[in-house]
Amino acid sequence: MEKNILEHHLNINRRRFLSRLSLGLGSVALGSLLMPKLFSRLGADDEPDFTPGIPNFAPKAKRVIYMFQDGAPSQLESFDYKPKLREMMGQELPPSVRGGQILTTMSAGQKSLPLAGSFYDFKQYGQSGAWISDLFPYTAKIVDDICIIRSMFTESFNHDPALTFFQTGATQGNRPCMGSWVSYGLGSDNKNLPTFTVLLSKGKGNGQGVYSKLWSNGFLDSIHQGVQLSNSESPVLYLNDPDGLDRLDRRRLLDKLAQLNEIDYKELGDPEIIAKMQQYEMAYRMQTAVPETLDISKESDDTIKMYGPDCLVPGTYAANCLLARKLSENGVRFVQLYHQGWDQHANLPQEMAGQAKDVDQASAALVTDLKQRGLLDETLVIWGGEFGRTNYSQGKLLKDNYGRDHHPRCFSIWMAGGGIKPGVVYGETDEFGYNIIKNKVHVHDFQATVLNQLGLDHTKLTFKNQGRRYRLTDVGGNVVRDILI
Repeated sequence: MEKNILEHHLNINRRRFLSRLSLGLGSVALGSLLMPKLFSRLGADDEPDFTPGIPNFAPKAKRVIYMFQDGAPSQLESFDYKPKLREMMGQELPPSVRGGQILTTMSAGQKSLPLAGSFYDFKQYGQSGAWISDLFPYTAKIVDDICIIRSMFTESFNHDPALTFFQTGATQGNRPCMGSWVSYGLGSDNKNLPTFTVLLSKGKGNGQGVYSKLWSNGFLDSIHQGVQLSNSESPVLYLNDPDGLDRLDRRRLLDKLAQLNEIDYKELGDPEIIAKMQQYEMAYRMQTAVPETLDISKESDDTIKMYGPDCLVPGTYAANCLLARKLSENGVRFVQLYHQGWDQHANLPQEMAGQAKDVDQASAALVTDLKQRGLLDETLVIWGGEFGRTNYSQGKLLKDNYGRDHHPRCFSIWMAGGGIKPGVVYGETDEFGYNIIKNKVHVHDFQATVLNQLGLDHTKLTFKNQGRRYRLTDVGGNVVRDILI
């Protein structure tokens, strides 16, 4: 008897559910809580290998803060020390090292590919003895809290496809990004704030632009799209009620609008109608939650000093790092930062110094701040760009000036917290900093590892679209277990 009743409720379809219940917004909300899959695009035969909102296994991390350095910072001036390049300064890149690699059009026409050693010195820090460039003195102080991966590699050497690949697992657009996959897989940790937020900043160096496809929900329901916060003093535009409209009026307006949308949904069955209603409701709740969450007036003087004075200037990288901590500690599942300006094809010594100054102190402060608050263990922090830079100079090589072209074969990122081993240097490149010789980490491996720390099996986090099951890691990816606690 009870089994038959249960099967009856599980087999109920959307139209029947809505037609048999009242058309108030509360009924839709109640239905979505009681039956989370009710408004999913999945059909009866398309059940996923997991239940949305429930991890596949016990997670080590509850949330992610991803500090993406757009434009690709040079690993040779940051975390991959290569004294051999200084010894052979100006000499030709050996053909045996290059191995016939195709170069970009920006340097393929050069008659010479002269090796360029770093203009900046390196020193060893921490118990691991990790080599860190003088450009990153604050990161050097937290070296025992981070895991540096020096053996990342990717498949594209142009910015757009490489950046899109890192964020979506594919080089073309219209795919869900990592934050959207996490939102889909785990759901919200705070119903009054978005599950996935995006913060943008820009340095003084040359940089590629960022664009909304990088935080797109793709073919997932639009409720999973990243919410971009403004660089102004009002991070969420148009959130406040207009003049002459109070909260009660707004509530009545949304209820009436919900009734009309429910009628449309009953007739059309389009799940995006439900997603739009959820977004309206989220905006209403955010009116109270966002100003309180993003208010930095109560931050201590020590905290402001730790992040640096720029954290008081809206739209700066430092300000976004502080906001990322506040959003994260208030339950935002995935916070994505983009800092533009890392594309140093020329004048690298000067430009990269400016970029490093923009991000070094605040990045290290974020890790330290989370650690002091007891949040680092459950927060996965990531720092890195879309590919690396060449060991030879693009254009004319001078003692104090040179540029570096794109290099997908090897580059460095670092990770911290969230079950990642601290004080570890993983992977190794050759003495020329051109090829990986130990522990390669593909972009799909990195993505699989991030999802693993959140309790998600990357092979099971799938969504069927146009007859095919898709996932963030496509048909590849292996969790890098050597760097996990």
